[in-house]
Amino acid sequence: MAFKSVITTMNQNGEEIMGPEVLLFHYPGADIMNGSLLTVESNHFCVLKSRGAVLDVYETGQYPVQTPDRPLIGSFQQAFFGGQSPWQYEALFINRSKLVLQSRGVALSREMAELAYAVDYYIHVDSKEDALKLVQHMPYRGHFLTSKEVNAYAGPVVEQAINQIVQVTRLEQINEKIHDLTELVKEHLQEFLSVYGITVNAVKVLVFPQDERMKALISLKAFGLSEEQAVRYYTAMLMAEKGLVSAPNMAVGAPFNVGLTGAGTGVSLQPTGTRD
Repeated sequence: MAFKSVITTMNQNGEEIMGPEVLLFHYPGADIMNGSLLTVESNHFCVLKSRGAVLDVYETGQYPVQTPDRPLIGSFQQAFFGGQSPWQYEALFINRSKLVLQSRGVALSREMAELAYAVDYYIHVDSKEDALKLVQHMPYRGHFLTSKEVNAYAGPVVEQAINQIVQVTRLEQINEKIHDLTELVKEHLQEFLSVYGITVNAVKVLVFPQDERMKALISLKAFGLSEEQAVRYYTAMLMAEKGLVSAPNMAVGAPFNVGLTGAGTGVSLQPTGTRD
């Protein structure tokens, strides 16, 4: 009598194989046969296939695998596989929990300034029908489909949505467009990922200058400084870091006087563009 196996996402130590980074897990064993017990956890779906064809989609619970008997091919199958050939049945487990994906990249503002963007978005597979779409349309390699691989598909969609707004927006106005960026990215992602049965729950968008000097200048302008004042204060901060005593003069745009002992005169060092 053939051994009736238990098909589950638990390993031999009782640990869950499908972590927060795994969207799909292909059961690797060749021991799924008639009478095998299929165990589906509370946060999973399971798609059962036979020779490439989908037999059924299961929700939470335990189910005996029952399929039509097939003609036996040789005494070897009869003796070792109970009349079923190995790899005849496949079980694909789909994670129905919310997973977080991250997309990173660089965009150009209206002035062609480099801006880095960071997009975090949450996804999940909502129903049995969506689980079937995922299995039918999303390719995978090996026994796992990870969130990183899903993001490889979605990354260009995020980049396109970000550039659609950033490229026509002035650098200093980017933060005013964060809400519009978030809504556009979510709309584009949902339209793209729905083909794979994936629902987008929430999106978080962060855009910031790629260049550290540009970050500092924008921060100074946020205090109400003009562009010229922001440059002076930024230069003054660099001078202060190097211990130059003329840093305060640079900040306020005043000349720096160096007195000559006993000469009765002095040398006036002024920032470019100013006069005594």
